[in-house]
Amino acid sequence: MSNSAKIAIGGVVAAVVLMPFIGFWLSLLVLVGVPTLAYLALDPSQRRRLRRITRKEIGR
Repeated sequence: MSNSAKIAIGGVVAAVVLMPFIGFWLSLLVLVGVPTLAYLALDPSQRRRLRRITRKEIGR
């Protein structure tokens, strides 16, 4: 199983666990906001490196 599939499954599990406690919209905000904040916390050089690695893996 690829890393992307593991991350997607983890996101679905987190959504299912969070929904009964905090509601649909707030759990959706958490699931979208946390990865976005983590990406924005990277240095510009780290973002470039992440984009380059992702593009290389797409071409396989």
